[in-house]
Amino acid sequence: MLPIVSLPFEPILFGIKINIHLVLEYLAFFVGFRYYLYIRKRTTDTISNNNRLSIIIGAVFGALFFSRLMAFLENPPLHYSQGIISLLNNKTIMGGLFGGLLGVEFVKKLIGEKQSSGDLFTLPIILGIAIGRLGCLLAGTKEFTFGKETGFYFGMDLGDGLYRHPIALYEIVFLLGLFFLIRQLQQSPQPMKHGSYFKIFMIAYFSFRFMLEFLKPNSYFLFGLSSIQYLCLFCLLYYYKSIGEAINYARKKLYLL
Repeated sequence: MLPIVSLPFEPILFGIKINIHLVLEYLAFFVGFRYYLYIRKRTTDTISNNNRLSIIIGAVFGALFFSRLMAFLENPPLHYSQGIISLLNNKTIMGGLFGGLLGVEFVKKLIGEKQSSGDLFTLPIILGIAIGRLGCLLAGTKEFTFGKETGFYFGMDLGDGLYRHPIALYEIVFLLGLFFLIRQLQQSPQPMKHGSYFKIFMIAYFSFRFMLEFLKPNSYFLFGLSSIQYLCLFCLLYYYKSIGEAINYARKKLYLL
């Protein structure tokens, strides 16, 4: 079993209990946005400032709506009984990501922007999610980002006296690996076409989250899958052409070997 500080981690500063998860959530937004500005200054952005701003606005509104919708669909009877406050307070990054994607595509059609816009956001998004997931881990069982009971070596007491899969920690490790992989691909002497890095992130992350959901103690299922898993499948279907291209590319490489 992995040793860890007592969870949930709730430090007290000047007599005030600090919501460390909320602090890290805001930090994730701040660091992610600052990192995006840092990358954009050092990159030739072929999208105009006005169009880029419109794209960001589309992403924000799409993310706000779908993050709360998907959080509600994780357990509709429970959230419905808790009223509108529950709908406004609960959110999920999976809905935010896919909603942001739809918001961006909608705005790009409105303004007539045809160029791929996601690559500049890819690494900042990954970094921001990783910071946010650290907050989830430190929140223990106060946030629904904990796993089922386990006797596995990596099991942790997340605050309820039971050893559980620390799925937030699993996700942090995966995200850091994905971050360095995409960064390495971006620095390759043979760069990929525009939009490819964001697609790699979305396909990899949604595939990983589909599998990770099996380790969560979900209580609401439809035909054996959670709402997040259906969203993951829908996202992979959205990128089916890119997945098919990747499979064909891998087959050709294997054939040449």
